[in-house]
Amino acid sequence: MNRARDWLEQAEHNLRHAQASLGLGDWAWACFAAQQAAEAALKGLHLAQGQVAWGHSILDLLSELPQRIDVPEDLVEAAKILDKYYIPTRYPDAHPSGPAARHYVAREAEEAVQLAGKVLDFVRGHL
Repeated sequence: MNRARDWLEQAEHNLRHAQASLGLGDWAWACFAAQQAAEAALKGLHLAQGQVAWGHSILDLLSELPQRIDVPEDLVEAAKILDKYYIPTRYPDAHPSGPAARHYVAREAEEAVQLAGKVLDFVRGHL
């Protein structure tokens, strides 16, 4: 269980980084850090369930949880949104032109941070 808690603690650090990026106006990085927070939290939950999880998809990490864990539909929707922030937030060639930082706005960064917070709350409730 300690390793699971380590993953959750890292997730909390990642979420704080996402929140700090909001304050800096770094919308792309806030989105990415939010995705990373959700990913780390879910990997911790998998460890707590005796599973090892690989990959970066929040949706896959949710779907691969044991069936006894009921995943609410709004968390599935959150996963679909957060998954979109894993690669294109960091790479300029993921967009038609310009650096990735030009392609994100405050509203989506704020939503990403909020959704990651929901994932962390879900994980805390199952640890």
